[in-house]
Amino acid sequence: MRAKGVHATDVEVTVPFFDVDSMDVVWHGHYVKYLEIARCALLEELGHDYVRMKETGYVWPIIDLQLRYARAARFGQKLVVRAELVEWQNRLKIHYTLSDAGTGERLTRASTIQVAVRLADGEMQLVSPAVFVDDVERHITPSASRSTGSPP
Repeated sequence: MRAKGVHATDVEVTVPFFDVDSMDVVWHGHYVKYLEIARCALLEELGHDYVRMKETGYVWPIIDLQLRYARAARFGQKLVVRAELVEWQNRLKIHYTLSDAGTGERLTRASTIQVAVRLADGEMQLVSPAVFVDDVERHITPSASRSTGSPP
């Protein structure tokens, strides 16, 4: 069973002609691009997009990517790509669901794992940098629980 995310973002993508093969089916590699679009929107909402990551001295390469295709996306189809934040304290884990925008039918599920790597020396971090954790928790924790110190 997949863990439920603590914060989710939905983006809509219309499958462009250049993403499909001769059968009008999205080539499997392009799904990764759709995940990236949703991940960028999620990170921006959390106040820690890729520009901020670099400014804080860290990059976050993907070290694991999993995709499960249930049904093919096709040329011109409108998709909703949902990115859900699942883990952030030791690594960044995001679950994705790609669905048909009109029917809600699930087409694909995916997940990515990213880890922090310090720019200065290229060293992988075993825990997420405090600046990242703070940015995320500031956006996922209701202000009432922040002032009382209770967990989200």
